[in-house]
Amino acid sequence: MKDQADLLRRRMKEKESQTEAKTIAIVNGKGRVGKSAFCMNFALELIKRNKKVLLFDLDIGMGNSDFLMGKTAKHRIVDLFRGRLSIPDIIELGPESLSYIAAGSGLSQIFTSDYFKFASFQREFEKITRSFDYILFDMGAGTSQDRLNFISSAHEAIVVTTPDPTSLTDSYAMIKHLVDKGRDVPIKILVNRARSESLGKTTYSRLSFVAKKFLHVDVCLLGILPDDRAVLQALHHQKPFVLHQPNSKVSQSLSRIVVEYVEDSKKVELSTSFMDKLKRFVFLRVGNEEG
Repeated sequence: MKDQADLLRRRMKEKESQTEAKTIAIVNGKGRVGKSAFCMNFALELIKRNKKVLLFDLDIGMGNSDFLMGKTAKHRIVDLFRGRLSIPDIIELGPESLSYIAAGSGLSQIFTSDYFKFASFQREFEKITRSFDYILFDMGAGTSQDRLNFISSAHEAIVVTTPDPTSLTDSYAMIKHLVDKGRDVPIKILVNRARSESLGKTTYSRLSFVAKKFLHVDVCLLGILPDDRAVLQALHHQKPFVLHQPNSKVSQSLSRIVVEYVEDSKKVELSTSFMDKLKRFVFLRVGNEEG
């Protein structure tokens, strides 16, 4: 365990720069759309492109990032709020040197904590923000005000949906919550489990159309992943599908998506930092409560 901690600290020190990590909130309307599996494999594909990635599992009560990679986390987010450990201390190492923080029951304290607990989280988060290229938040389902504030503070939100009509309805509801009251987080759509490329495009077109017509917001297509048995087979073996079956259709599709995503990211400069936006939301909430 000490060797792992030392390795993490060396890598974080090597990456330290003046550039803040890009924060990406990966969300869904409700469960069972393959969000966590996408998040895990998306992170690993970014690592293949020599990117330093931290996967932050924020799925309250349902977090399964360690299970998906066949690991058992030594520490979870609750250890941070109990004051025993810092964020660097609770980062674990997964396959391909993926850094991750496992979810836990104490996670709700991020969203409902008092000012002093939030200030502590802020200090801890700022220790790591320049040690990675990307920080991925695997968000749980739910649309509480505090959770939406957290998602909206990210540099980008990826909404994972499927062609199933119920999933589309839930995804539209999530987008509606995100754009409510002038929230301006850029939104991308990942269509998962598409039986064909044309069905995936049709799914995105429907969601894009209603978002534009009724919410007056443009949502971009991140990509389409096919319905592939390789995903279930990888889950059975508790391995990410890009490692278990790298030549499968879903793995090849995700690889193409990430190549394009990394190229597009080079063209965009990050705006306000994640923590600065989150602080504004938190102070606004506190002000409203006191008023």
